[in-house]
Amino acid sequence: MDNPTAFRGGYLNGAYHPSVSSSRADVNYSCGACGYEVNLSSNNRNTSLIGSNKYGKSIKRGIISFFYIDESRFSQVDELQCKPHFSRRSWGLFSRRTKLLCRKCGNHIGNAYNDYSSSASYPLVSDGSSDCSSSGRQITKCRKYDVRIRSLQPSNSEERGPSSTVTATLALKDCEFPAIFNFGDSNSDTGGLAAAFFPSPAPYGETYFHMSAGRFSDGRLIIDFLDVLCTVLMILTSKLSCGSAKSLGHPYLSAYLDSLGTNFSYGANFATAASTIRLPHLILPKAAGFSPFYLDIQYLQFLQLKSRSQLIRQRGGIFASLMPMEEYFSKALYTFDIGQNDLGEGLSRNMTIQEVNASVPDIITGFSTNIKKIYDLGARSFWIHNTGPVGCLPIILVRFPSAQKDEAGCAKAYNEVAQHLNHKLKQAVVQLRKDLPLAAFTYVDVYSVKYSLFKEPAKFGFELPLVACCGYGGKYNYNSSAGCGTTITVNGSQIFVGSCKNPSTRVVWDGIHYTEAAAKFVFNKISTGAYSDPPLPLKQACHRS
Repeated sequence: MDNPTAFRGGYLNGAYHPSVSSSRADVNYSCGACGYEVNLSSNNRNTSLIGSNKYGKSIKRGIISFFYIDESRFSQVDELQCKPHFSRRSWGLFSRRTKLLCRKCGNHIGNAYNDYSSSASYPLVSDGSSDCSSSGRQITKCRKYDVRIRSLQPSNSEERGPSSTVTATLALKDCEFPAIFNFGDSNSDTGGLAAAFFPSPAPYGETYFHMSAGRFSDGRLIIDFLDVLCTVLMILTSKLSCGSAKSLGHPYLSAYLDSLGTNFSYGANFATAASTIRLPHLILPKAAGFSPFYLDIQYLQFLQLKSRSQLIRQRGGIFASLMPMEEYFSKALYTFDIGQNDLGEGLSRNMTIQEVNASVPDIITGFSTNIKKIYDLGARSFWIHNTGPVGCLPIILVRFPSAQKDEAGCAKAYNEVAQHLNHKLKQAVVQLRKDLPLAAFTYVDVYSVKYSLFKEPAKFGFELPLVACCGYGGKYNYNSSAGCGTTITVNGSQIFVGSCKNPSTRVVWDGIHYTEAAAKFVFNKISTGAYSDPPLPLKQACHRS
């Protein structure tokens, strides 16, 4: 009969059964969205199919099966699906399943099924390896639990931390993104605003490109490192994982607005500096204006590219080689870094912090609306950055000198505005996962990584984090009337506003934007998944939660 010592600890029919022989390698999991302990243990996984094709397909889909769970930790929603099924033992037009939702935040963690099988497949008496009951006909009903890997995170914060990746024990296949489509502002603008209005002057671009390259930095941005990683993966795997072979010689995303020498075969960049999510009240080229290419317009540009690119490809030749293939749009990675200027636009209109906070729900609604429209055009993998610590930027520190400072010297109240936006953005991403179940959403905590550069600069090889590298005057080397790359008159003398001696040790470039060194640091941190929700690396951002 049963061997009682073979039974491992877990939850059977809602009751806990302690483990007689546990493994030190066992990992307990909690909700990946809110950290709520759901009492799932790797010890209770269904390992009977490991090595089979069925198991491999399940892992590729991001699903892992458990024999039993603590159902008290979940809210359960029964669903009836029109899904015909046929087997030797049962058939029907409808299938039942129970959605398992985190009892605390409602995150969709997995599904439960009643599986009917013959007694040859499942024992009539439970030995702890399944959750089954039987009838007189020796047909066994087993409760199966399929859990989404991206919906979990390890519970042991001392060993792994709340943001560490689950894939150490539950490996996922790396994604192959044939293209990248980016939406955003100056944090990821690779030449859009420069093509539409005016290029940034020297010394912008001096560190890497040795010339102005349409970026508001001394060199590359986070999006540039993301694209380079994609190209490296392509070379290592001998696959066109970042688009056509053209990307080998041109690894950076072309700005959609740039009509000269552009290549969209591996994606496009719709971001422009000074872009907002909502329609701004004052638009460039008016002084202190914001970009006319706010997120609604960026969506319309993407819509144009998607439809017209395929007509252009039909011409063949060089035209076809410069446009993305039709199937790339559903397989691409869609990246977003926008929202910071919505806060800045409010502050520039002399709105109080309370008024700016009150505008956040409308900002987030605009963001979610565009995400859904892009989803409707076939997008399925979304990589979404939150907003950085605006209170640490010289432009804020100079404009609001009396603001209370935190331990890093940043304007505390203005960072709290950014954190409020980020909180609402993360809530919106959770809701988007529910509304758009076929999509994979990765929320990336860029704020925490950037703030670490201001709080502990020496730890990471940086210095003077609050002081602009390229600027002029004052405690923070920033003056809105003496922008980077301009020539000003001081006491009758002409002075060129140039850069600091060593930008590689500085965090802020021009008082508003970051240096290439800072961008590279941020990318290296966020690409691992350590600051993501769910905690998966960039190369696995196609897996759904």
